[in-house]
Amino acid sequence: MVIVPVVIGSVGRAAAEGPGAAGATDASALRLGYFANVTHLPALVGLETGAIADELGGTALEPQAFNAGPAAVEALSAGAIDAAYLGPSPAINSFVQSGGSSLRIVAGAVGGGAALVVRDGIDDADDLRGATLATPQLGNTQDVALRTWLADHGLETSPTGGGDVDIVPTENARTLQLFTTGAIDGAWLPEPWASRLVIEAGANVLVDEADLWPGGAFPTTLLVVRAEYLEAHPDAVAALVAGHAASVDWISAHPDEVPALVNARLAADAGAPLPDAVLERALAHVAPTVDPFAATLPVLQRNAVAAGTAEGGDLAGILDLGPLDAVRAGSGLDPIDAAGLDGGAR
Repeated sequence: MVIVPVVIGSVGRAAAEGPGAAGATDASALRLGYFANVTHLPALVGLETGAIADELGGTALEPQAFNAGPAAVEALSAGAIDAAYLGPSPAINSFVQSGGSSLRIVAGAVGGGAALVVRDGIDDADDLRGATLATPQLGNTQDVALRTWLADHGLETSPTGGGDVDIVPTENARTLQLFTTGAIDGAWLPEPWASRLVIEAGANVLVDEADLWPGGAFPTTLLVVRAEYLEAHPDAVAALVAGHAASVDWISAHPDEVPALVNARLAADAGAPLPDAVLERALAHVAPTVDPFAATLPVLQRNAVAAGTAEGGDLAGILDLGPLDAVRAGSGLDPIDAAGLDGGAR
């Protein structure tokens, strides 16, 4: 049996009363971006079970799969999608670059599920000097994590390539191919790609990112909404958050059903399911949650600035956890800690 850890409980809209509770929302459609990755587990579950669509009621749910956070942010900024599951680094960067006008984080989604995996013969940071490593995309959450870890170990990198370690932004499926042929020495990847390199290509885990954070608590995936959409359609956003929370609860309540359901969604999005061993390992390394781990966001921002992939700026107002807190209040649960990043709105 696969045990999927859950960091913090939530409650679906069915247990709460408020805007959108009866499925009557204020938008004709909600276009939702996500990745076909295990680190987007609540999205995969919410789409496959219908939990998100059920909460949206008459608002049509239009999902769209992406490969990495910066691409999803581009779509969000262009108004091509209304909400997205994405990593904290692209979300923070978009918020700062727009002067706080682009998006709001409305919930956490997944903690954990990222690692640096490498070929045989690489046993520590010193062995990486002169190596070539891959990340999903320049400036995405795993890219920043890798650059930060290397810098902490005295190894220089550059956003344009080169340095002590050459980092090559690469689409995840291509990364597996390149590692298999020996063209790269390793990669910092989200699940299930870290597990795929380990099980299918013989990679070794050099760094589990959870080991770098107190208690292993850090956000890999957040749920964000375009700020204009949130202002124009608050009931639709409340319903989206309720469906997301219900998905997190469903994962906790149905651990034996999660693998088959996830594989069904991945097969639809990626064209093929994952091998059982890969999926089991990947699920064991992710923690679905509604908590965005707000206190880590300034740390992640500082890391991105130091890595040269982001600009510094004020994060006050990046969170809007009002809809999530309303859902939780319906079940007598406490509000999520916003660490002062809600701009004093709550």
